[in-house]
Amino acid sequence: MSDINVINGCMAQEDKAKALSGVKHKIVVMSGKGGVGKSTVAVNLAAGLVKRGYSVGLLDADIHGPSVPKLLGSPDEQLTVMDGHIRPAQILPQLRVISIAYIVEEKDAPVIWRGPVKMGAIRQFIEDVEWGELDYLIVDLPPGTGDEPLSVAQLIPNVDGAVIVTTPQEVALISVRKSIRFAHLVGLKVLGLVDNMNGFVCPHCGEAAKGLESSLAIQAAMEYGIPYLGKIPLDPQVAQSGEKGEPFVLSGDSRAEAFDSIIDKIVSTVNGE
Repeated sequence: MSDINVINGCMAQEDKAKALSGVKHKIVVMSGKGGVGKSTVAVNLAAGLVKRGYSVGLLDADIHGPSVPKLLGSPDEQLTVMDGHIRPAQILPQLRVISIAYIVEEKDAPVIWRGPVKMGAIRQFIEDVEWGELDYLIVDLPPGTGDEPLSVAQLIPNVDGAVIVTTPQEVALISVRKSIRFAHLVGLKVLGLVDNMNGFVCPHCGEAAKGLESSLAIQAAMEYGIPYLGKIPLDPQVAQSGEKGEPFVLSGDSRAEAFDSIIDKIVSTVNGE
């Protein structure tokens, strides 16, 4: 617990209730299984909101496999504590980020924690962080429907909803149906499904193959009566931007339109438009 215990003592109960009072909208990004590009979607969603002029917080709630710092090109940031509050790392002018990767001393060391310790870490990230005034807080959850997603659902008040990321194959959709049902059981509105890696962008000519028009993600969205936010093709440039720590949505590349369209739909839904 020593790695996460960066604050002596706990905040008063009334302070905890105010911890996220300055955050207008809260969105969780989740997936039924790993390897579907969930963190890439979360990072580009946060960066895309910043591009639109919003102030944004990004909480990396994946204790065992935090990838947000790498995707943002900020793996070596250090968190500070002021007046009993954790200060998030300021990555972009309007993007504040919290991740366990900023706290553990050895970057390659595994985090071997049991459930209660992980829950304590997530509680601190939510209640003891000075997020300040934000238009959006994006929470990148670990895959699955275990302790971490349940804790976030219980600890964050008035969540606007969940964005669920999947791929078009049946093996991914088996798990995404569980994520949809999980969201319903814990009272999370599903803002929609993101159909990632559907189609392929040629690295030579930049043309995108159509992919699976009868995607199982569309079928799942229709089955559960939730929005289908759109598909993102498998694009080598997206992978390369992640390796460089530069969100693809900020690249100015016309192929970022797939992300932009999805972000616009999320913003519209959250604002009741």
